[in-house]
Amino acid sequence: MFETNEKFLLQRGISEDDEQVVQFEERLAAEYGGLSRQLKAAADYIVKNQVDTATRSLRSISEASDISPATYSRLARALGFSNYEELREMLRGALGRSVSNMSDKASRLQQDAALGDQTPFLNKQTAACAANIGQLVQNIPQERLHAAVRYLNNARNVLLLGSLSSTGIVEYMAYLANYFTSNWRIAGRAGASLGAEIASLNKNDVLLVVTKPPFARRTIEGVRAASRKGVKVIVITDTHSCPVLVEADAGFIVATDSPQFFSSYAATIVLIETLIGMLVAGSGKAAKQRIFEVECLNQQFGETWNA
Repeated sequence: MFETNEKFLLQRGISEDDEQVVQFEERLAAEYGGLSRQLKAAADYIVKNQVDTATRSLRSISEASDISPATYSRLARALGFSNYEELREMLRGALGRSVSNMSDKASRLQQDAALGDQTPFLNKQTAACAANIGQLVQNIPQERLHAAVRYLNNARNVLLLGSLSSTGIVEYMAYLANYFTSNWRIAGRAGASLGAEIASLNKNDVLLVVTKPPFARRTIEGVRAASRKGVKVIVITDTHSCPVLVEADAGFIVATDSPQFFSSYAATIVLIETLIGMLVAGSGKAAKQRIFEVECLNQQFGETWNA
């Protein structure tokens, strides 16, 4: 029986009886922070080469990765599998997910163009985004969504934190939220001190974080500081190796695969819009009245065009 982190499973809406259906990356995310460097290297190789891992022998995987078979066996046991073959069996139906850095992806784009790739780029991009969005339904249990909505709905304050490419995503979420509530704000806006904002939080507050590789140091340190204060933490990321996924009271791994040189945020936006929609649906007359008032004031101030 897989002995996982009980808090991790419960917070993600996964019961003890349903452990056998927990995906490999969910198991790995629960234990990743406690693995040795060698076991992390083996885990990272498996995640980046899931199809090969599922179909090739342990010896060939060991040779390709330059990691000993014994290390893979230890990793399997560390994740609660009885042996490596049991781990491989879980991966047999999984899709391989190859992660490369931005410059590698840019080079691939240029190479495809030089080789005369005739596939319309719009077709490739929309197909990738559709696949990412489709994975949301498969990988995110409804119980986990409801838990996140409950934390947000009951929060005294909600602080949104996103850096680098995630900055605009939390800006969008704040824009939507401020239509129906007044207790959401963006961390570090207009030169505000992140330290001061984290210091003002307590166990009645929520920190919602969007963070994707490369991870911003201020985001990681901010989450850890908030978690130490007992703040409820919601993390949206795209990889089991996110350094603060283990801190999350509700954690979401969202696919960002793309033919672009950068990660796609299409599925992340769908998840954010889903959370906002669920919040409004359960907020009653107060939210409806505030949205009406905001719309009226926007018109009064001339912020919206009226023909």
